[in-house]
Amino acid sequence: MNALLLNCDIGESFGAWRMGLDAEVMPFIDCANIACGFHASDPQIMRRTVALATQHDVRIGAHPAYPDLVGFGRRSMACSPDEVENMLLYQIGALDGICRAEGTQVRYVKPHGALYNDMMRQPELLRAAMSAIVAYAPSLPLMLMSTRDNSASQAMADELGVSLWFEVFADRAYDPTGRLVSRALPGAVHHDADTIIAQALRLAKSEPLTASDGSALTLRADTLCVHGDNAGSITAVQRIRQALQGLTA
Repeated sequence: MNALLLNCDIGESFGAWRMGLDAEVMPFIDCANIACGFHASDPQIMRRTVALATQHDVRIGAHPAYPDLVGFGRRSMACSPDEVENMLLYQIGALDGICRAEGTQVRYVKPHGALYNDMMRQPELLRAAMSAIVAYAPSLPLMLMSTRDNSASQAMADELGVSLWFEVFADRAYDPTGRLVSRALPGAVHHDADTIIAQALRLAKSEPLTASDGSALTLRADTLCVHGDNAGSITAVQRIRQALQGLTA
């Protein structure tokens, strides 16, 4: 069984406005998806977050988004593939510059919010994101949502020479295709810590989940998304880390 990397969206404060408990969650994760200024963050927060990740030996990933500070990057925008490619280049480069000042570098890319979801529905946007990675640093993996059938995404990545890390979620319900159930629907988000930890363990062991229609759903899992925006979520991350360590002990 391969180790399941824990990743968390980090550095999403902006100016005097604080978002998340970055310092509290950082010791328990493997990968920090650091906002690059388009949906959240600013240069001061980016550098502070990079330094914090470096202190805890956490891999740093660029977390690029649509230019949507007001909507926190959760609103789709009518951007062409060229625009998406260039906005990713801009954001990856900005974070990587700060990383270099701190003696480190960007290690992977995970798009944020609406852009992340739009890429799963629009192959031309997924290709644009991969093209940005190829143009900037072909060795950077792209973190992408795992679904029931990852073959099309994998074929595109193989064509362009991009590595993929397939991402899963312990606190979300899945539909039969392996996509996340809309937050607008009841039961889309798991709040019970025991339920979340049990789902994390099933994913780590490649055991099937139960999709929203009752069917069995098996997902490839390279990395698990966790959250650090409240005290309860920090406790859940700690318990997930302990549970995963128990699997490999």
